[in-house]
Amino acid sequence: MLRVAEQYATTDTGRQRRANEDSMLARSPLFVVADGMGGAQAGEVASRIAIEYFQPGIDDAEQPERALAGIARAANTRIHELSHSNAEQAGMGTTLTAVYVGQHDVAIAHVGDSRAYCLRDGELLRLTDDHSLVDELMRQGRLTPEEAVEHPQRSVITRALGPEGSVEVDTRSFQARAGDVYLLCSDGLTTMLAEEHIRDELLAHPRLREAGEALIAAANEAGGRDNITVVQLRLE
Repeated sequence: MLRVAEQYATTDTGRQRRANEDSMLARSPLFVVADGMGGAQAGEVASRIAIEYFQPGIDDAEQPERALAGIARAANTRIHELSHSNAEQAGMGTTLTAVYVGQHDVAIAHVGDSRAYCLRDGELLRLTDDHSLVDELMRQGRLTPEEAVEHPQRSVITRALGPEGSVEVDTRSFQARAGDVYLLCSDGLTTMLAEEHIRDELLAHPRLREAGEALIAAANEAGGRDNITVVQLRLE
């Protein structure tokens, strides 16, 4: 049976934003990152609502993938309703990446371009696919990874909680191992740092607090164009 042996979560406004519209939850065995969008702090409202819906957690007896997706859809409904009833929150939305640690597997629910990774045997494995314009184009073979980095619409996401009355939630279960380190992060990290850089920072700092602080610092040194949220957990 697996358990969370160490965890660390932190968020930073970055160097170019006035407010932090990211929200997070790190309460074993459930970990969530949400990156809000929308003017007049509406993104902050959307991401906070998403996290609030996950606060009660899920029952161990439930099917984790189904339970996570159900919570995400309920949050989507609430955010969508609010965006249509309050002019200041019109058009708000949020990404969502949630990880639940079971006895043998890690269940993941995902909407948007916040990501989940697993560091295993020195290799960084991406566990989610971005719901973004550039990633869709890359999957279709119409854009190279090098072109995607400089694409003028690289920040456009194609799926989020809130903009539509219903949302498709990607889910998967990943067979976990003792020693795995999982990283959930907003795109304020991944747009600033290449995956090789993220892997190297994780390997260079075995303690999760030190790794998290190093990742935030590196993203800010690279420009810090967006809010940066890092949630990490190690299994044993």
